[in-house]
Amino acid sequence: QVQVAESGGGLVQAGGSLRLSCTTSGWAAGSITGRYATAWFRQAPNQEREASSCINWSTSNRLYANSVKGRFTVSRDNNKNTMYLQMNSLKPEDTAMYYCAARAVAYCSDTWSESQGYDFWGQGTQVTVTS
Repeated sequence: QVQVAESGGGLVQAGGSLRLSCTTSGWAAGSITGRYATAWFRQAPNQEREASSCINWSTSNRLYANSVKGRFTVSRDNNKNTMYLQMNSLKPEDTAMYYCAARAVAYCSDTWSESQGYDFWGQGTQVTVTS
């Protein structure tokens, strides 16, 4: 069973930075090729879950939502089965629970921002940005 675990959330002032990490394990059972794309979603209280970014296995394709483009950077280290989200110039509206999601194929699809496209999810890590 594939497991996904996020870490790195916390409390930060507006304009500050945080780096989230997402570690996955168990891919021998969850993916034919062992290669997978990963994404970050976030959900604020009383709001729908929204996609933030997606990165494919080879890191050649990185996609971002307009709301975070230019401020957030997604990366990954496949040797460590870990993905990162560097968040700079944080705003109070970035406050949310951040979730890491993975899909058992190597690429981010055209529908990368739809949560149903991902097979495995973490429990989330809270990010709170104060003004």
